Formats: sequence, C-alpha cells, structure tokens
Amino acid sequence: MKPNSLAAFYDALAPGPESAVGVLPPPDMGQGVGHFNVFSLAELRGAPPMTFSRREYYKITLCRGRSQVECVDQAPHVGANTLFLVTPRVPYRWLPLTEDFTGYSCLFDDAFLLPARTGVTLAELPIFQPGAYPVWEVAEADCAALEALFQKMAHELVSGYAYKHDLLRTYLWELIHLVQKLQPVPTPLATHSAAERVATQFTELLERQFPRQSPQPPLLLRTATDYAQQLAVHVNHLNRVLKETTGQTTTALISSRLTQEAKLLLKQTAWSISEIADSLGFADVAHFCTFFKRHASQTPGDFRRLAVFGI
Repeated sequence: MKPNSLAAFYDALAPGPESAVGVLPPPDMGQGVGHFNVFSLAELRGAPPMTFSRREYYKITLCRGRSQVECVDQAPHVGANTLFLVTPRVPYRWLPLTEDFTGYSCLFDDAFLLPARTGVTLAELPIFQPGAYPVWEVAEADCAALEALFQKMAHELVSGYAYKHDLLRTYLWELIHLVQKLQPVPTPLATHSAAERVATQFTELLERQFPRQSPQPPLLLRTATDYAQQLAVHVNHLNRVLKETTGQTTTALISSRLTQEAKLLLKQTAWSISEIADSLGFADVAHFCTFFKRHASQTPGDFRRLAVFGI
C-alpha cells in the first residue's frame, strides 16, 4: 500500500487546458526548507473524487459546507464546518457533499518542521499520537479564527519576504496548537506509574509495525510473548498491566490491530489473501481466514467483495 506522493497530489489537481481551477506547487520550492503549501478549497471544485489512501505528507483542512471525512475503520464524520488533520500513518478520504464548499487546506512534510528548526517533534503532540481520530466539528467563532490564520499563510507564501519560511513555520505551529486546543482536555494523571510506562511502550511497539508497505518481510512481533520479550518483562506481567490500563489483554489488543490492518490491506491493495496473511505473520491462509472471520464476522474474500461496492 504505497502512499500517494506530493508529486502525485499536484499532478492530480493541476489546472487543465479547459479550466484554470486547480492547485499549483508553491513558489520557491527546492530551497532546502521542506515542503509547505496552502490553498483555497474553492480551487478543488470540479476535481476528480478523492481516493481512499495514505499520503506521504501532513495536511490540515477546514471545510465550510457539508462534507464527509472517512478515516481507517472509524465511522464517517459528516458535518457542515469540519476541521480534519491528515498524517502519513492514517489512510483517509474527504468527500464534499455540496458544490459550493469553501475553506482552506495546508500541506507540509516532516522536513518543513524538523526538530532542529522548531525544537518540537510532531509525533510528541497528542493529535499525532497512534489511535488519534483528528476530525472535529468546529463552532462558527473558531472557524473565523482558523480562516484568518490560513489567509495569513496564503498571503505570506507568495510574498517576497526573505524570512517568509520561518514566519510560515510560526503560523503553522500556531495552527497546530489551535487545533489541539479544540480537543477535550484530558484529566491529568498525578504520576506516571511503571504500569503506565509499560503500556505506553507496548502501544508504541505495536504501532511501529504498521502500516504494512509490502507482503515481505512479515511482522516480527505477533504474540503476547513476542512483545513481552521485546519489553523485557514477563508475559503475565504485561497482560496484567494492559488489563489494568486498557481493560483488554495483550492478545486482544494485538488481534484488534491486526484485524484493522487486514481490513485496510483488503480494501487498499491488490495483494492476494495469501500475501496479506504472510505480511501479517500468519502461518497459512487457513489460519488467517479463521482469525479474520472470528474478529470481523465475515471471511476476507467476502469483506473485500463488499468493500468494492462501498458496503
């Protein structure tokens, strides 16, 4: 499941001979500053429907007008003022449900926000954590503040200011923090116990194996014992810790993530069911089919056939 590149993004949305509407690459590309662009969603009107896939870049979008956002296996979000954040980790699709939608989108890559330039790593922020589902319905007042920030970025992008990329990073970080402030504030923990640290390390280790890019090599870590050995703890201790912190056993958490990835591979790739089974570390196709039917209530073949029709 190869992610779409920035070049593919611009090729798909380039203005055509019959219409000037479209998205062009930003000026001043190739100066070693990473990639950043911002554009009005009005430029996407009439563009081909978006495919459900991963991207190689990050994107923050504010859509004014009824639209639908689909992320992984989460229920589609349908709303009028929708803000959503896309990362290279999560496949997604955005479908406008009205022809007169407005709003803005900015896209950027890791190089544009290198820690050496900003002092912060994106992966450390809550909205970029594994399992985050960053789609929000935005109040009118917040829409106005977000639009003003997007407009400042659009104005600066085409300016001749010598330090405009530094200023654009400042605007982008302001946007990222504004997005984070829209999330519910979690109740802070008084201390981070040893159990919580082990649970966090397990989650990071699990997510590090996904998404799968090719059928080979297969997953290195498949069982509770594999993870316990990697974390240098007894498997019974790992089970107890995860049960206390998540309410689920190690095996249940692994199985849930494997099922999620299997569904994505069945939807997104042309890999055979045998190749998907190999990629996810199953000994044979029969074992994978039994596992998938137990957790998804249908066979892999049935799931793939229904997915083609959007069922």
